[in-house]
Amino acid sequence: MGFFSFIKSAGKKLGLGGDDEAPDAQAVKKELESHGLGTDAVEVQVIDDKVVLKGAVKDQSIFEKAVVAVGNTLGIAAVEADDLKVEGAKAAEPIFHTVKKGDNLWKIAEAEYGKGNGPKYEMIFEANKPMLTHPDKIYPGQVLRIPPLK
Repeated sequence: MGFFSFIKSAGKKLGLGGDDEAPDAQAVKKELESHGLGTDAVEVQVIDDKVVLKGAVKDQSIFEKAVVAVGNTLGIAAVEADDLKVEGAKAAEPIFHTVKKGDNLWKIAEAEYGKGNGPKYEMIFEANKPMLTHPDKIYPGQVLRIPPLK
């Protein structure tokens, strides 16, 4: 359950490397911590174009946000989180959606939750904060976490 694929050529550029070059572990850790998720105790390793996350996080949403925060980085093709644990619980299988050209959060909500559920886009936006700062600022190749309907 702990291996997640991303699009290597899409995402936020960290550091000075080339577009297909993965950033170093220190840059990825700094990016992860910049979101204020409570991931201070999470260890970050970069092996080729894969990020390995180890440690523990407080809850499932932080687990998922940590994965997308580092995975949506230019040069990263995968995140391995087998050794990233949710305190006091077993991590559940997250649902992610890769943004395609022409997508918006309304369309994604209808695709994930069913026709007529476009207004649920706000749940997707909220579930991806602070990585998303505005509902209209998504891009092809970006991976978003999809929260379960309540």
